[in-house]
Amino acid sequence: MSIIKNTFKALKKQNKKAFIPFITAGDGGLDNTFALMQVLVDNGADVIELGVPFSDPMADGPVIAKSHERAVANGVSLRNVLDLVKRFRQINDTTAIVLMGYLNPIEVFGYQAFADAASESGVDGVLVVDMPPEEAHDLKTCLDGVDVDFIFLVAPTTTDDRLAFLATIASGFIYFVALKGVTGAGHLDVDLVKTHLLRIRQTVNLPIGVGFGIKDAKSAKAVSEHADAVIVGSSLVAFVEQYADDKDKMLASVGVLANEISSVIK
Repeated sequence: MSIIKNTFKALKKQNKKAFIPFITAGDGGLDNTFALMQVLVDNGADVIELGVPFSDPMADGPVIAKSHERAVANGVSLRNVLDLVKRFRQINDTTAIVLMGYLNPIEVFGYQAFADAASESGVDGVLVVDMPPEEAHDLKTCLDGVDVDFIFLVAPTTTDDRLAFLATIASGFIYFVALKGVTGAGHLDVDLVKTHLLRIRQTVNLPIGVGFGIKDAKSAKAVSEHADAVIVGSSLVAFVEQYADDKDKMLASVGVLANEISSVIK
């Protein structure tokens, strides 16, 4: 059983919801990300989503897009991210790690080589933002072979037919995009999120994490009443940029917000 599945199973027994923070690997340097991962775990993270830097992060809003730009400028590659996960596994073998990124770096790496390296490094799940599920068979086969979960996005516009197909290929959890648009944008309508989650659960028997538009403890708590996990990215990543010249303040600020969110959704 995967760490992701174990995590959700354990939390369900405790009637708790998962906190899934997102940060971009290599933003401010890989050592910076390593420190951030430890701070996030210390402040309640159940799963960590690591963004794999990419030059054209089309699904991401300005805050996270800039973090990709900074990481790319630092020369951070997919191989570097895998090495970072392996380093993290030397001190933590219980917190699930999901790589969230775009298809091009994986295609360059090679599907089987990537799957093998991800598993060997300690990656638990992969989410490829721009890979249509209908084209995911080959990568899914490689990931299934090494017991790495393949996580997919579901949007408000996802049809029932596509949901039915996703139910046959997705594993780990479903990432529901609460807003139409890019990360960090728009106003979150929790009642509408609830309606969409009810529809998804009629077809997909996996935990559902909700992301996009969750910026603080208040919005996280509201969403957690209906979701199995709350995913927060832009608000955390913003501190990395804001305190780029003050690592201690950056780590402290991330820790405070993470703690505020994890405390209200448990």
